Amino acid sequence: MKILTVCVLSWAMMAQTRTAAPPAEKAKHDQTENSDLVKRYLFCSSGWTKISGACFYYVNRPVTWAKAEMICQSLSAHLASVHSIHEYHEIQKLTSPYGNKETWIGGSDAQQENVWFWIDGEKFLYTNWCKGEPTKGLQHCLQINHTAKKCWDNLECQAQRPFVCVKRGWGVVGG
Repeated sequence: MKILTVCVLSWAMMAQTRTAAPPAEKAKHDQTENSDLVKRYLFCSSGWTKISGACFYYVNRPVTWAKAEMICQSLSAHLASVHSIHEYHEIQKLTSPYGNKETWIGGSDAQQENVWFWIDGEKFLYTNWCKGEPTKGLQHCLQINHTAKKCWDNLECQAQRPFVCVKRGWGVVGG
């Protein structure tokens, strides 16, 4: 009986030492996981453009603002929010091959007149409104590339425009 007990204990110890990875191997595995996480954060999927740590995608298909947001959501994204003049100019580069058309981004004051927010939840700090904009009334959605100055304008949300989507943070995947 003693021999059987010794055999079972020996077998159990061998099984445990095989399943537990050596510390160096575990550290290497953890480092690989972290590296994969960084890669997922830093790289954009094919067709998307990295700007300021986020991925942007121009869709040259005129739709309403709400439909544009629905399409962006189907891509695990939102209509774009803009946080600096640099970011705005980079987004404009996405629209330039298509003639810098007036284009939807994710700004709206539909909840409360003249209280603008980004549909992706980001803070609305940077603006590039055209002179005299935004106007009050039924114009609750934000378009870019308005007039020769290529500034921002608010417009009726039912108008149809091409649009720009953005993926920020964990939505930035691919490579």
